[in-house]
Amino acid sequence: MDDRMDGNDKSGGMKTRSRPGGEGPGRVRQSFSHGRTKSVVVETKRSKKLTKPGEAAPAAAAPASPASGGAAAPRPSVASGLRGGSGSVRPTGGAEAPAAAAAQRAAGSDAKPQRRQGKGNVLKSLSPEEYERRKKALEAAKQNEGARRAKEEAEAKEREAERQRLLKEKEERERKEAEEQIRREREESERLAAEEEARKKADADKKERERAKAEREAARIAAPDPASAPPAEGEGKDRTMRGTPPPRRAAPADDKKPSRGRGADERRRSGKLTISSATSGDEGGRQRSLAAMRRKQERQKRQMGGRGPEREKVMRDVNVPDAITVQELANRMAERAADVVKMLFKSGMMVTINDTLDADTAALVVEEFGHTVVRVSDSDVEDAISTTVDSEGELKPRAPVVTIMGHVDHGKTSLLDAIRKANVVSGEAGGITQHIGAYQVTTDSGAPVTFLDTPGHAAFTSMRARGAQVTDIVILVVAADDAVMPQTIEAIHHAKAANVPIIVAINKCDKPDANPQKVRTDLLQHEIVVEEMSGDVQDVEVSAKTGMGLDTLLEAVALQAEILELKANPEREAEGAVIEAKLDTGRGPVATVLVQRGTLKRGDIFVVGEQWGRVRALINDQGERVDEAGPSVPVEVLGLQGTPAAGDVLNVVESEGKAREIADYRQRKAKEKQAAAGARGTLDQLLAQAKADENVAELPVLVKADVQGSAEAIVQALEKIGNEDVRVRVVHSGVGAITETDVGLAEASNMPVIGFNVRANAPAREAANQKGVEIRYYSVIYDLVDDVKMAAQGLLKPEVRETFIGYAKIKEVFKVTGVGKVAGCEVTEGVARKSAGVRLLRDDVVIHEGKLKTLKRFKDEVNEVRSGQECGMAFQNYEDIREGDVIEIFTTQEVERTL
Repeated sequence: MDDRMDGNDKSGGMKTRSRPGGEGPGRVRQSFSHGRTKSVVVETKRSKKLTKPGEAAPAAAAPASPASGGAAAPRPSVASGLRGGSGSVRPTGGAEAPAAAAAQRAAGSDAKPQRRQGKGNVLKSLSPEEYERRKKALEAAKQNEGARRAKEEAEAKEREAERQRLLKEKEERERKEAEEQIRREREESERLAAEEEARKKADADKKERERAKAEREAARIAAPDPASAPPAEGEGKDRTMRGTPPPRRAAPADDKKPSRGRGADERRRSGKLTISSATSGDEGGRQRSLAAMRRKQERQKRQMGGRGPEREKVMRDVNVPDAITVQELANRMAERAADVVKMLFKSGMMVTINDTLDADTAALVVEEFGHTVVRVSDSDVEDAISTTVDSEGELKPRAPVVTIMGHVDHGKTSLLDAIRKANVVSGEAGGITQHIGAYQVTTDSGAPVTFLDTPGHAAFTSMRARGAQVTDIVILVVAADDAVMPQTIEAIHHAKAANVPIIVAINKCDKPDANPQKVRTDLLQHEIVVEEMSGDVQDVEVSAKTGMGLDTLLEAVALQAEILELKANPEREAEGAVIEAKLDTGRGPVATVLVQRGTLKRGDIFVVGEQWGRVRALINDQGERVDEAGPSVPVEVLGLQGTPAAGDVLNVVESEGKAREIADYRQRKAKEKQAAAGARGTLDQLLAQAKADENVAELPVLVKADVQGSAEAIVQALEKIGNEDVRVRVVHSGVGAITETDVGLAEASNMPVIGFNVRANAPAREAANQKGVEIRYYSVIYDLVDDVKMAAQGLLKPEVRETFIGYAKIKEVFKVTGVGKVAGCEVTEGVARKSAGVRLLRDDVVIHEGKLKTLKRFKDEVNEVRSGQECGMAFQNYEDIREGDVIEIFTTQEVERTL
């Protein structure tokens, strides 16, 4: 072994070298300054190697010293240090150390471990338990490492996929931006070309006018000067009166350069033509146009009392609606509003330009001014909505719209989830559907089918009715382990009223207690005869849990759709029905629309109910943005000015002005209808109603829901709660989050705020805490209706029930000092109690009702006297008692009433 130290070492210049052949194994020769050397032992450290229990330790690699014969030699001790220069080296061991360690390992795990030379560590072999634990730890570490690497690889793949998607979106966006930029540049170039063409044309017209003007000026100069001849008698006066200036005299021939002095510049800038300037011979002044001279003549004639030339009056056809303002009527007649007001004043009507006239008065005004009256109605604004009938050649096949209806908890949403391969039911509060949903599914054959899922709770009758009105086919879901329930019957009635075919889906056929035949028999009571019973209604046994019969159900839908031959024209203005509407915090009013005819595109202007808007975005049932939606496609429409009502019809119109006009007309009609409904009845009827309402306890509530359909269903359910003594009054209902305005209204009316799947914003919560307004949140309509019903029951007065317990007859009346009149009585029936109520009957007529002041048996005060015994009774605050009167004893009990 050759172990050397650098010769540049600062520790005294000590060097270490190995002399060949002169030293044994494990020893080296050290060289020092001044030629001194010394042989020292070098300690060799070996790495520790783990061995399995029971296996022999490997033999020591280092050979034993020949002097020791292979046995472990005692450890030498090097106590003395070698000095040289300014440093020293201390040997740490000899060649015997490796041999001793090998001997100790060969001795087995039971041998006592020996200490390594120069260190304080103890070397020992592992026990079987430790080995197993370490082995398991290593395996677990390897498994964790493999799982971690797999997770990292999956995350890397997801990141790469996301990056690719973003890259594609960026490329698509850049492509669209480039196309838009090219379109804008093309339009800009066309606009510039048109402007350049117009400018050239204007320049040519200007040059032509200048040329014609120059020719006229040359002809005027060449004509003889009439100023040289003496004017005729009266000619100058007439010319001055007419305001026509005399012709200018030609400049002298020798004046080739006109003077450009200060006076000439002032005349040129002034631009006015006067008699003095015209006769002065200066040609630097401007001539007034012929039209200006005519206007001046007309003004002078009006000042002198003349009327001037009469203009021909234009007679117009004036549209007169049911109500119109004076200003609008004057604008339609092209008359001055002041003249219309003056005419009305002469007729005895004190009006202003902002007052409204009825149709008859407006017609008289129009006829007075000589125009023709064209009677129209406000409803004519609806004519802007296209109602043309599509020809047979324009119609194309469309997807069928299928509505799933039935009783609650019969598996409607689960069946639709199995068809869509989704899990909508897991997100429904309480496990029941409380919204109407629209989805489009592509079957295995590639044909699209639109499904509408309706709730089955009794409160959602309006939702089911809307679903039946916009559908082509109704799938009636009935549970095989149940029977035909009330909402099933209601769904049958809705389908018959809408005149749509029915397909019966008997669900939950995988259950042991399923009985599909019972369902078919029950449906006979409601005139639903299935094909198995020789009827014309298709029935399919399905299971949403196992997927049984789903293909057969889709085939039945396809067959029914083929029979119906469903078609629509996609190349026209869109028309659709609002399935659901809500107010989203981030997106504003959002309406779920099922397009029925035409194609709805981004940028279209539409009217829906009392609201209007422009399509800002279209989102399909998968949450993806689309540019257009054809017939039978459900989409969410963004861009509304307000939240429409569920069930409203959406129509696309040509302009924003038409849309706003139609929406204003519908809002005005709705307000008039509401005002008429509130003011219905005579004054006596209103007073009688107010008097009757004095004895009726009301529970006012304020309802805010997430969608329009839920709010409508909740209001209808709450209005059914109550009787002749108590009722629930919904003061206000709406969609969207609970706001500070709602809290203020609730405080003014002393009512709670009910939030259904919505929450109050931060200002509303703070205001509610300050004003003490109760806000209650619900996600299931069952709980909401039950809690309101319990609160309404608390307003009911308890029912008082009387129980007769006895009768007593007065035999004699005594007067006792300090007590008053006391009746000596005999209990003839039942029992007399001091704590019970009493009535005094005289000739079977009640003359007093109250309580006993005292009840005595002989001289003792008692609480009860049985039948056949005598006693003394005295009434509280009443002494008009006589012999022969009868006392009726009874007890009262208050019983809580329920709705």
